[in-house]
Amino acid sequence: MASSGRAAPPFVHLAAHPVRWRLLTALADSDHRVRELVTLVGESQNLVSYHLRLLRDGGLVTATRSSFDGRDSYYRLDLDRCARALSDTGTALHPALRTEPAPPPLTTTRSPVPSVLFLCTGNSARSPIAEALLRHRGGGRVEVVSAGSRPKPALHPNAVRVLRDEFGIDVGDRQPRHLNTLLGQRFDHVITLCDKVREVCPEFPHPTRRAHWSTPDPAAAGDSDRTSRPAFRRTAGDIDTRIRHLLPVLATRQEVQP
Repeated sequence: MASSGRAAPPFVHLAAHPVRWRLLTALADSDHRVRELVTLVGESQNLVSYHLRLLRDGGLVTATRSSFDGRDSYYRLDLDRCARALSDTGTALHPALRTEPAPPPLTTTRSPVPSVLFLCTGNSARSPIAEALLRHRGGGRVEVVSAGSRPKPALHPNAVRVLRDEFGIDVGDRQPRHLNTLLGQRFDHVITLCDKVREVCPEFPHPTRRAHWSTPDPAAAGDSDRTSRPAFRRTAGDIDTRIRHLLPVLATRQEVQP
């Protein structure tokens, strides 16, 4: 039988390598620094850095400079791009294989409601945005709260505006809280959005799944509305993308709980 002569899609070449696949699966759970990925995949730093560069060149992985240590970077998996690449790969094999599956719904029957804690330093921008978006998209089927290691006196005005204008969510009466007020409570997921708070995040009662979303502080973009508002819109959009990908994770892990 004659070959079709069609080359495999780029995603196949990128994801098929064992080291790159382990890197992708590690980054699917959380953002990581190189030295953490070295431990997770069990390979040398030179090899890990080489394959990370290939994944970055292929557009599947991005890197952001750590706000805790500017000499370090956090690597992140672009889940939206991966989803498109997987769909395109299926289509390349056969048109009927293009799929865009809907995330499984969160349920409140037969399983406990999952609980999520979001943390950042000031609890005035990133973590309350994440809390509001997950509560909104979870439709009451997830318990969610946020806090900070050094909470500000009030939410940032642009966090309030962006949530109201872009998502129709009112958090005007929300006040920042200190993470110490939540110590001893049990959460299924603890997600840090700030590189600094990740370094001081306390341990919570077992079992808790820890993840890190390395998200630059939009308040650092400047004091003027011209620079601040776009930064908050970008941050909210980025967090909303992460929330959309978190929902099926919550649903899947909720189903497998005993």
